[in-house]
Amino acid sequence: MSRSSFWKNYSYSILLLSAMLVGSAIGLVFGKSAECLKPFGQVFLNLLFVLVVPVVFFSLSSAIASMSNPSRLGRILMWMILIFVATAVISSSLMVAGVLAVPPAQGLSIKMTEAPKAESVSIADQIVNTLTVGEFFELLRRKNMLAVIVFSILVGLAACLSGEKARPFRAFLVSANEVMFKALSLVMLYAPIGLAAWFAYLIGVFGPELLGSYARAVALYYPLAFLYFFVFFTMYAWISAGRPGVVRFWPAVIPPALTSLATGSSLATVPVSLQAAKRIGVPADIRELVIPIGATIHMDGSCLAAILKIAVLFGLFGRPFEGAATIFGAIGVAILSGVVISGIPSGGMLGELLIVTLYGFPPEALPVISMIGTLVDPPATMVNATGDTVAGMLISRILGGKRWLAQPPTVEAV
Repeated sequence: MSRSSFWKNYSYSILLLSAMLVGSAIGLVFGKSAECLKPFGQVFLNLLFVLVVPVVFFSLSSAIASMSNPSRLGRILMWMILIFVATAVISSSLMVAGVLAVPPAQGLSIKMTEAPKAESVSIADQIVNTLTVGEFFELLRRKNMLAVIVFSILVGLAACLSGEKARPFRAFLVSANEVMFKALSLVMLYAPIGLAAWFAYLIGVFGPELLGSYARAVALYYPLAFLYFFVFFTMYAWISAGRPGVVRFWPAVIPPALTSLATGSSLATVPVSLQAAKRIGVPADIRELVIPIGATIHMDGSCLAAILKIAVLFGLFGRPFEGAATIFGAIGVAILSGVVISGIPSGGMLGELLIVTLYGFPPEALPVISMIGTLVDPPATMVNATGDTVAGMLISRILGGKRWLAQPPTVEAV
């Protein structure tokens, strides 16, 4: 790669990395005083959150409305679920190997506190409240993202099936989608300042906690999460398109990776991830379906964390984490937490309740794994969010063949 080509591909990523390093250095030097920079980072985060709902709605609905072959939608969704589950199994298995090699609860001494009481809601009500809302205005709230996705798919399908009469509406959806991405590009001009300020706040305020009682568990999670991020994502990108896939993947994915690492939010990263997938060359109908849906139900980083939480509790309560039944059961719970429950509002807490309940641990165990979840959240979110982009590449390989990356972008009629 020539110097000019390298700079063209990586200049913005280098700028964001530099901002992250500068912000981290400020946090280390000034400690909790760096909290004064939080508002500058919060502005960036708020702007991304404001864009999330319109970006998800217009990207999903326009992609579906423009489909000339509705059966392709079913194939995309089927392969999406299969790939989400497959990568969840792989990430969970990696953490199983890690906790067997380095037991995370060894030497752990934590004073138990009473767990907060969970609100009692029936499973049926939880499903209804997750997939639907009672008033239209509630679709404007990002906590109802699965309901937004359901509504977007419904509108897209209706526009697709309405034929010639809906042609102006389909054109509006496509046009609005372009406007939202232009708005995103304007917000990303502020990203270096916002990320620097947010990293300064995170390192200054929360850095010392990483060296406390949970240091061993954190020291196991962080290297494995970054190993999965760099090694396995490179492998997935290579499977999808060989060396060209890897070469395109890494320059494009660094901005969403840093955004998710700083903000701790997969939803806030959706607009940036869509931008990255477009830069890579993932077809519009695939990226605009997989990334918004994946942001709510594809959580490889959370699967890594779930296995760690289970292993910590096993060690803390003197139960052996060994045997095929225990290990496969833990992987099943991790997949349930990372692919199913993650889409439910407050899904993180529900996943932790699931672990405590299924294994019969006392309620006091809940705050222990909640703290672990808090401490490992930045790299977990990074793996969660960026995994959606590489999943889109894998689906493109399956549906588009070996040379999908070499094919010119499809101009979809409206």
